Amino acid sequence: MNKKILAVDDSSTVRQMVSFTLTSAGYEVIEAKDGQDALSKLTSPVPLGMVLTDLNMPNLDGIGLIKRLRAHGSFKYVPIVVLTTESEVEKKQAARSAGATAWIVKPFRPEQLLAVIQKVLG
Repeated sequence: MNKKILAVDDSSTVRQMVSFTLTSAGYEVIEAKDGQDALSKLTSPVPLGMVLTDLNMPNLDGIGLIKRLRAHGSFKYVPIVVLTTESEVEKKQAARSAGATAWIVKPFRPEQLLAVIQKVLG
């Protein structure tokens, strides 16, 4: 199992919470402030176990990031979990259609985040 996780969120507080929770559980975290920043950090082949992304971000939003990752051969099958304040059915469907694997609504509890990650990563 690859324990490297890309955490993408425009909120530095959320990124810090996610990073602290995941590193405490033994995962390696790459942080990005938006979809464009995430893509720039993946220019060289980076084996990822998972991507956690917010939906609403500047420059490149979560849906755009998911679509771009799914179109790239190296990330076509990497699990993508949406971590967002959005809970509307339409937003969830748009994320699923783009290729999202799972959905967590903020605010989240650390144990909830870890449970989803362990379930998705197996």
